[in-house]
Amino acid sequence: MNKDAMIEELAVKLNRAEKSKQAIRPLSDIYDLDVVDAYKIQLINVHRRVQEGAIISGKKIGLTSLAMQEMLGVDEPDYGHMFAEVCFDEVIKTDLFMQAKVEGEVAFVLKEDLIGPNITVEDVLANTDYVVVALEIVDSRIADWKIKLVDTIADNASFGGYCLGKKQLNVKECDLKALHMDFYKNGKLINSGKGTDVLGDPAFCVAWLANKMGEFGIPLKKGEVVLSGAFSAALPAAKGDIFEARFTQLGSVSCRFE
Repeated sequence: MNKDAMIEELAVKLNRAEKSKQAIRPLSDIYDLDVVDAYKIQLINVHRRVQEGAIISGKKIGLTSLAMQEMLGVDEPDYGHMFAEVCFDEVIKTDLFMQAKVEGEVAFVLKEDLIGPNITVEDVLANTDYVVVALEIVDSRIADWKIKLVDTIADNASFGGYCLGKKQLNVKECDLKALHMDFYKNGKLINSGKGTDVLGDPAFCVAWLANKMGEFGIPLKKGEVVLSGAFSAALPAAKGDIFEARFTQLGSVSCRFE
C-alpha cells in the first residue's frame, strides 16, 4: 500500500470510529506515521466534516504542558480544528462523546487574520478582539487514551467540544501570564494552574499556532476562536458531573454533563 492510500485508509478508520462511537487501536500500532502524515489525516476528516455541513469555528492548541510533552516525547504543541456545532452553552449531552475529559483554558477571539510564518506574540495581542475563559471537552477515538503524538494529531488533536464564559475582556487589560485558575469538579477544587503553565504565555501558544498552520497554508481567520491550551490536567467526565473553572480577572465558566 502506498502512503497516500494508507493516509486515506486511516482517515476512514477514525471517521468511522467517531460516528459509531467505537474506539479503535492506536494508528501508530498499525503504520509508521510521521507528523506530516498525521496532519494530512486530520485535514481529510476536517474537509469531510465540512462537506457534511459542519462550520469551522476556530482552532485548538494541545500539548502545551511540559508534562504532557514529556509523556509523549515531543517538544512542541499540536493543533486541531473546532466546529460550531459543538460549542455548548452549559449543558452537554454525555452520549455525544466516547471518553470525555474537561480542561480549563483561555480563548482568544481574533479581530484580524493571522497568517504565519512570522507571527509574534505582539502580533497576536494586536489582532485579538478579546479573551474569554473556556472549557474544552477533549475526547479520543483511540481506545483507552493510549495515544502517541501522531495518534492525537490525526484524531484532530483529541478535540470534542467547548464552552465559553460570558465575560469578554480586552487583551490589553489582562495580564495573561499572571492569570490563576482554580478547577472544580462537582463543587470540589481538584487542581489549579496559571498562565505561565501554558508554555510561559498563552499568547505565545497562539503565535506558535499561526506559524505552524502557516506551514500548511492555513490562516487563523478573523472571528475565529482559538483555545490556547490547558492550565492544568484534564479531568474525566461522566453523566451528572459538573465542572467549573474560576479565573482571576476573567471570571468563570461551567458546564454539566447530562
